[in-house]
Amino acid sequence: MTLRHFKIFVAVCDTMNMTSAAEALFISQSAVSQAIAELENHYGVRLFERLSRKLYLTQAGQKLLGYARHMIRMNTEAENDMKTLYQNGTIRLGASVTVGGHVLPGVVSRFREQNPLVKIEVIEDNTAKIETLILKDTIDLGLVEGETVSPDVISRAFMEDELVLVCSPSHRFAGCEEVEPKELEKENFIIREKGSGTRKTFEDKMAENGLTWEGSWTCNNADTIKNAVAAGLGVSVISGLAVKNEVETGLLCQKHVRGIRFQRRFKLIYHKNKYLTKAMREFMSFFA
Repeated sequence: MTLRHFKIFVAVCDTMNMTSAAEALFISQSAVSQAIAELENHYGVRLFERLSRKLYLTQAGQKLLGYARHMIRMNTEAENDMKTLYQNGTIRLGASVTVGGHVLPGVVSRFREQNPLVKIEVIEDNTAKIETLILKDTIDLGLVEGETVSPDVISRAFMEDELVLVCSPSHRFAGCEEVEPKELEKENFIIREKGSGTRKTFEDKMAENGLTWEGSWTCNNADTIKNAVAAGLGVSVISGLAVKNEVETGLLCQKHVRGIRFQRRFKLIYHKNKYLTKAMREFMSFFA
């Protein structure tokens, strides 16, 4: 039996007249009569007594009416809840470290002002981990700084970013207007872990220019890198967004490398088969 059968049954019960029920539902009287007959045949009981051209609910009809009203009410609640989830609900976000620390907070704040009923959950990790979470449907959308490899992941660039060479004010590079590329080979680098978009950009650009490098410290967050560089333990190539304050206050020195720019793009990623709710599409529009 379908929800339509139960809606017709309830309409007949409310009016105790098939013609009135048909008019209320904007269907023919024959359609009402057929639906009631199908219900009675299905359950093997009489739902109405027809006496002197009047309808009277049987005991079975009274019992079914309670169930029918409950099912109709549950269906209405389900539809309302699903519409609410489509329009609001929860967005599960994954962000790599640089985007999560310097881009995402501002976007989420603006989004919440316009969509206060939408819940935002955020996981921060490197690009490779965020891509894995997308493929496992653990998160809905990802914001990353590195390249993805799966053909099932759609990637859309939304912002330019540039990595910069930083050192401590006491480092030999601090007094240089520019750093010669070959000088980088003499330094110990404090660098992000494998799977990080920052590290991949750095590695690719160094290889592209035929430069070798030595890593002395591997970190999975920008704060540790900045503290270690400031303490004179090595140099690093890191997003300019991540060191803007430290450079302005003199805690770190930012230097250009002659003939080399460590450029990349931040990207919004999601699974190609992902069902995007209204809330998700609205959030994505902030990165158009």
